[in-house]
Amino acid sequence: MKTTILTLVAAVAVAFPAFASGDAAKGESDFKKCKACHMIVADDGTEIQKGGKTGPNLYGVVGRAAGSVADFKYSDVMKEAGEKGLVWDEENLAEYLPDPSGFLEEFSGDAAGKSKMTFKLTKGAEDMAAYLASITQ
Repeated sequence: MKTTILTLVAAVAVAFPAFASGDAAKGESDFKKCKACHMIVADDGTEIQKGGKTGPNLYGVVGRAAGSVADFKYSDVMKEAGEKGLVWDEENLAEYLPDPSGFLEEFSGDAAGKSKMTFKLTKGAEDMAAYLASITQ
C-alpha cells in the first residue's frame, strides 16, 4: 500500500510541471493583444510578428536581461531590475504579464517604480510566456 501511494505521489510530482507550462500555439494566437505596442523581428530583419514600436522588440526576450534592448527608453524601475539581475524566463514573464508594475515593485522593492506597460494580460500569461520562449535568437 505504501509503495502504491509513494508511486502515485511521485507520478503527480513529475507530471506537475507539464500542467504549469503554457501552450505556445495559444500564446502565438493571443499575440494580437500585444501587437499594438510590440513586434517580434529577428536579428536578421525577418518579421515574425508585425506590430508597434511603443514597446521593445520581443524577439529573444527569454534569456535577456530586463531593460536591455538598445535604444529603447525603459522606465527607471525596469532598467534597475535588469541591473539587479532580472533575466526573463517563462516563469517570471508569466508573473509579470498580469501586473507589470506590481511585479517590478515586488522585484525591486521600489513602491514608486512603475512599468511603462499599462496593459495587463489577465488570462493566458503562461501561454504568452511559452510562445515568447519558443522564439529564440
